[in-house]
Amino acid sequence: MDAVELIARRVAAEIRPGMLVNLGIGMPTRVADFLAPGMSVYLQSENGIIGLGARPPDGMEDQDLTDAGGGAVTAVPGASRIDSVMSFSLIRGGHLDMTVLGGLQVDAQGRLANWMIPGKMAPGMGGAMDLVSGAKRVVIAMTHTARGTPKIVPRCELPLTSTRRVDLIVTDLAVIEPVPAGLRLRELAPGVGIDQVLSATAAPLIIDEPVPEMRVGR
Repeated sequence: MDAVELIARRVAAEIRPGMLVNLGIGMPTRVADFLAPGMSVYLQSENGIIGLGARPPDGMEDQDLTDAGGGAVTAVPGASRIDSVMSFSLIRGGHLDMTVLGGLQVDAQGRLANWMIPGKMAPGMGGAMDLVSGAKRVVIAMTHTARGTPKIVPRCELPLTSTRRVDLIVTDLAVIEPVPAGLRLRELAPGVGIDQVLSATAAPLIIDEPVPEMRVGR
């Protein structure tokens, strides 16, 4: 499987029945494709949908049924369309059990930067600030490096999305849990060794060996 599928599968393992979960733009939307069959979970998108499903088959896309990034999605039975006021009331009111967001950088304190790319126009951070601040649990789904440059760094060079510490970082190399003492290496991706993770990570890691292999479905 490729890096995106690996990450999405591992994040999907964090979702439990009955949760209300927001999937952010980009890689996080793939998580919907790998939920356990028949799992009763409510996926929310800040553009006003509760009950997102997996991507539709080719040719079955509906231009009026999209995620927050404009990607085609399906809707599960019982899905609801709501306005932005209701959507952000859920987010800001602390009603989301989890949000899954992409990341540009995460620092040694577990703080996220995910909305401004140097040299590119950014109209704003969208709902990211609200999601990181309001969700009960924040999971970051991202590649470990960008063109060979570590994305887990001692201090974010990009503007922070929130001062809140995220709860889990899932990359194509590892699962890392930010804790008060720092960043703890929890799992290794299949075929990946500790030295490989260390060389691709600019921030210090807490390592309690042995480190188990990442839990992903097949």
